[in-house]
Amino acid sequence: MSDKPHYTLKNKENRRAFIDGMRDGIPIGLGYLAVGFSLGIAAKSAGLTPGQNFLVSILCNASAGQFAGLTLIAAAGTYFGMALITFIANARYMLMSCALSQRLDPNISWWHRLMIAMGITDEIFAVTVSRPGYINPNYTYGAFVIASPMWASGNAIGCFAGNIMPDRLVSALSVALFGMFLAVIIPKARESKIIAGLIAVCFAASYAAAHLPVISEISSGTRVIMLTVALATGAAVLFPHVEQDEEGDDVNVA
Repeated sequence: MSDKPHYTLKNKENRRAFIDGMRDGIPIGLGYLAVGFSLGIAAKSAGLTPGQNFLVSILCNASAGQFAGLTLIAAAGTYFGMALITFIANARYMLMSCALSQRLDPNISWWHRLMIAMGITDEIFAVTVSRPGYINPNYTYGAFVIASPMWASGNAIGCFAGNIMPDRLVSALSVALFGMFLAVIIPKARESKIIAGLIAVCFAASYAAAHLPVISEISSGTRVIMLTVALATGAAVLFPHVEQDEEGDDVNVA
């Protein structure tokens, strides 16, 4: 008996999954385009060209990780410091990849797993993990091929615009990036008093570190790394995340 009908059906499923991913990637990409423009302004301030920022954005699909890297570039940080702060800022993607790995067919090849992990962002993870049954990698690829170029294009356009706009206007538009991060932290702060308190502590610690006699002499990039590690570790120890298992019992997840 020929296997052709089976392969034909599989190809149709893969094509359908890829198209579905592209469809769901369009609204994600439009959001990336707008946010990427603001990050492109920050890249211009750090001295990157539009082409360099486009390449950075293609290789680093993470606004927080990319902003952290740009901060260290602007502060003339070391390569090691940049790698470390980017790793810390993007560490959550390892957890997302582990979660998605439980939804993949056990027989799926390792290179599919690597490609999916490379394309994971917060939004792509959300739409992918909501799919029923085993995850078809082609769905993630479809969302990625739409969202990622739009993210990189937004960054390049913002960087290009920053090169031709007056410095006063560039400075004004740079505020939009901080507005994006405020939009991320404010809803969480309203949901949890602990998170709200930790955010306040982070602001206070950052301000103090920039003015204390000894610590202020350390480069700003190194201070960012030190504060990130210290505050994140302290928060995990003092306020471990509590979830409930299937029986309703509390389970601490540091």
